[in-house]
Amino acid sequence: MKDDSSINGRIAQQVRLLRSERGLSLDALSNQCGVSRSMLSLIERGETSPTAVVLDKLAAGLGVPLASLFDDPARKSEPVARCADQVVWQDPHSGYLRRNVSPEGSQSPTRIVDVTFPPRARVTYEAGARTPAVLQQIWMLEGRMEIVHGADAYLLETGDCLAMQLDAPVSFYNPGDAPARYAVVLTTLARS
Repeated sequence: MKDDSSINGRIAQQVRLLRSERGLSLDALSNQCGVSRSMLSLIERGETSPTAVVLDKLAAGLGVPLASLFDDPARKSEPVARCADQVVWQDPHSGYLRRNVSPEGSQSPTRIVDVTFPPRARVTYEAGARTPAVLQQIWMLEGRMEIVHGADAYLLETGDCLAMQLDAPVSFYNPGDAPARYAVVLTTLARS
């Protein structure tokens, strides 16, 4: 696992790059994603370890999947992502671990993320509809998860798979006494 400082630096570089590519000021991005200008400034300087909720708002505001915020902008795209090189990040609030499985910089509209979620932990993503639209499938590998998408609630057991569009707030909760592990497959649809 890479240390927090390198991951925060990577997030900082990627957010600055994406904001610049979109021609957005800090104020404009703040208004677009609902994250304060001061927090955005701290993130872009690599001086904070943002939570999953903040990163999700930021990704929605930039129109990218959350997984892309961990990409190294200087890294050459390779077709293989070796396990030892895959970025692992831990949410400072809930303690959940996410490992970006897909090769960085790939032009594929699909991303795979491996998540280990602590017992009794909860994360609620407030962002609603995405532009471009993002489809998500969650495949339970171990344990159980309660997932609420908009007004719909699901209890997933090992082997279950839930497909949904990221178009409403979504909450993840591990009701068990052991960590839960699941794969997330995200597909960004082409802009119309």
